[in-house]
Amino acid sequence: MTQRIFGTDGARGLANGEITAELAVDLGVAAARVLVDHGAFSGQRPVAVVGRDTRISGQFLEHAVVAGLASAGVDVIRLRVLPTPGVAYLTDALGADVGVVISASHNPMPDNGIKFLARGGVKLDDALEREIEAHVGEPWDRPVGGDVGRVTPYARSVEEYADHLVATLDRPLSAIRVVLDCANGAASVVGPHTLRAAGADVIALNDDPDGLNINERCGSTHLEGLSKAVLERGADVGFALDGDADRCLAVDHTGATVDGDQLMAMMALDLHETGRLAHDAVVATVMSNLGFLQAMRQAGITVHQTAVGDRYVLETMRAGGFNLGGEQSGHIIMREHATTGDGILTALQVLQRMSRTASSLRDLASVVTRLPQILVNVPGVDKDGTDDPELVAAVAVEQDKLGDTGRVLLRPSGTEPLVRVMVEAASSEEAAAVAQRLADVVRRRLAL
Repeated sequence: MTQRIFGTDGARGLANGEITAELAVDLGVAAARVLVDHGAFSGQRPVAVVGRDTRISGQFLEHAVVAGLASAGVDVIRLRVLPTPGVAYLTDALGADVGVVISASHNPMPDNGIKFLARGGVKLDDALEREIEAHVGEPWDRPVGGDVGRVTPYARSVEEYADHLVATLDRPLSAIRVVLDCANGAASVVGPHTLRAAGADVIALNDDPDGLNINERCGSTHLEGLSKAVLERGADVGFALDGDADRCLAVDHTGATVDGDQLMAMMALDLHETGRLAHDAVVATVMSNLGFLQAMRQAGITVHQTAVGDRYVLETMRAGGFNLGGEQSGHIIMREHATTGDGILTALQVLQRMSRTASSLRDLASVVTRLPQILVNVPGVDKDGTDDPELVAAVAVEQDKLGDTGRVLLRPSGTEPLVRVMVEAASSEEAAAVAQRLADVVRRRLAL
């Protein structure tokens, strides 16, 4: 049986534990071989671009992936430190046959990951990933002499990616004071540079990576420092990125959190009002708050919901021709400008909405009235048993009680033997009570 290496977003795990230099070399070789077999390369000599976040382990993993690709006859352009969406953009802009990102996104520093992008900067589909896994460690005919790949650094990756982002705007962002939490990650240079180039007054936070401090009590998973900085500096808005800058959350001028649902709602309204929202629809996951769904319905915008995960959002967007989609976590995709979630792009588009409407982020976010949402994880149960008749009946009873003022969702975990019980209701107390009652039913009916 082929070893499973890739998860929902590439290979990820403890650097030098599960994600080793040997694995990185083997993946580089296997990816080159598979993509050659599928005719993915555009010319006689295939080209790959490779970028990474700021983790210290990214240095040896980058060199290992580059070695694997070059040993298989691929010319490699090293982008060095650049956000995931920046690597995706330059994969397309430079006409590369494959892109590689060395990053573990919002994970703690000891982790790292490797993910591949196909031509155009899009994620590989499951079938191609399975083929790459099947080729890892296989004997192969190595190119020799002049047939091995060349490796070149690329000096303008930050500038070209920033120029692309600024070009998405139709107005300067002058007079808006922004605090940007870079999470000591891949956007520590390009994030503040881009917002300043767009005209904003930028105060950079956690923009001094040392290889060890990425995501450490900062960024999109720790908004406390950003909220404090916005209040202390009298800023209009604050944005928090994660380690590879493919997601963005915000705080308003009062320090209150603005989540991905609210950000996507204001972006959807901006596109809708300017006639640029494809099919007057957005794509979101089943975890999006009911308040978001209600706000979109009121605005005449259809919401198409998918399973949790940005790849499912993107698949639905591509299949239906939609140009906006995302997750509550702040992973928002604008297909006119990007092939993956882009935290800096999200921040720019929200700032443009603020400028266009002369409104505060607080006022814009108020279009979504977030219902209290409670999530209870129930471990040690049969996660494939959520169609149990008694459990289904219990969910129906609770949903009937909540009516239009709430929502119940049971979702099996994709990686662990547990079921997630999510409840939204008019009050936190009601949501917690419903979630606990259903969690008890899950334990009783699905216990292993």
